[in-house]
Amino acid sequence: MECSTTSEGLTRVFHIKIPAADLQRQLDAKIVEVGPKVQLKGFRPGKVPPAHIRKVYGPEIFNDIINEEIQKSTQEAIKTADVRPLTQPHHHLESDIEQVREGKADLAFFFHIDVMPDFEPVDVSTITLERPVTAVSEEQVDEALAELAKQNRPFEETDAAAADGDALTIDFLGKVDGVAFEGGSAENAPLLLGSKQFIPGFEEQLIGAKAGDERVLNVTFPESYGAENLAGKAATFDVTVKKVQTPKDAPVDDAFAEKLGLKSVGEVRDALRKRIEAEHNAQSRAKAKRRLFDQLDAGHVFDLPKSMVESEFDGIWRQILADKEADRQDPEDAGKSDEELEKEYRGISERRVRLGLVLAEIGRRNNVQVPEDEVNAALGRQARQFPGQERQVIEYFQKNPGAMAQIRAPIYEEKVVDFILELAKITDKPVSREDLFAEEPGAER
Repeated sequence: MECSTTSEGLTRVFHIKIPAADLQRQLDAKIVEVGPKVQLKGFRPGKVPPAHIRKVYGPEIFNDIINEEIQKSTQEAIKTADVRPLTQPHHHLESDIEQVREGKADLAFFFHIDVMPDFEPVDVSTITLERPVTAVSEEQVDEALAELAKQNRPFEETDAAAADGDALTIDFLGKVDGVAFEGGSAENAPLLLGSKQFIPGFEEQLIGAKAGDERVLNVTFPESYGAENLAGKAATFDVTVKKVQTPKDAPVDDAFAEKLGLKSVGEVRDALRKRIEAEHNAQSRAKAKRRLFDQLDAGHVFDLPKSMVESEFDGIWRQILADKEADRQDPEDAGKSDEELEKEYRGISERRVRLGLVLAEIGRRNNVQVPEDEVNAALGRQARQFPGQERQVIEYFQKNPGAMAQIRAPIYEEKVVDFILELAKITDKPVSREDLFAEEPGAER
């Protein structure tokens, strides 16, 4: 194997040539190896002449040899160059493959990869952070308990006109241009007025309805509606109100707690306090992580792999254009030109790539590991998003290293962040709940 390398920034291009004679020798050896196993009509088992095996199976065997040589020489070239690849090799044939198969030309190809930049990560023990924290107040528990009681109020049937917050039981039939559409009908469907579980305008037109009423509702499906055949279209719904139920206040006592599976109101309050505390802790960590990332981003300057930045930007930009087309654009982006948006999101792409490399290097140097059981749990959660296809989803990820890396990457990031936060000098700063959950200026979107 002959190999030469060229460099441009963090991109390495490897040009490799494998002599035709070496490939033909491998082909001859492989034919001899498989000969005793070959069975062809007209020949005794194991007695097929090598020339005939070459004629019948030679092209298939040779293709396997070429693929094996490309993979093997690629790994040898990377190992010899002593670099750490950041991207998968992209291969390009330079030879006429037919000439190579006929033994008239050497196998020549090149591949390119982006490699890890050379930089010294910050000593994480020197990092100082201020972490906002918020204690759980009894007022917050009171509010959460009141909301929980509201959500679990019993309903009683009424002959009165339906009001916001009432529960209806309805039959409905949806039509577009006077024709019923698939999935647009139901019988005895539950509907809580004000829940916004139906498309805009549907629930509002049922306020004031009584049991037994029949109404024709006029609505328009949102442009961003999931079913393309309905998105943006005007529709009518023939609705029959079968039942109206109004919420009834009930005492928050131990009987209420028992309906929730707990023994007393005290246990309910304790559970709510823990839930709020968990919310505070998660938000506190998120803000500490954001400030950590700001420091890591500002504290490291090195060349970035262009292909990684472009790949990150392309993914963001496609989503930006899709949101803009569907009228889901972030309010902060409204009124900005494409040039302004491109500049802003390219900067975000560079930040993400830089932080990814810094975290990867800190994790590598400190031997941060991701337990396989956590990866498997995350894979299971991903599979459950596709009911009935869980096995196929798991098999897909297991057979695709790149897809599996996407499952592992966020877990690894959190492990490295946890490692840094354990060693960093952190000062807790008490703040209000409003300040804790307030969006900070300049926060990456």
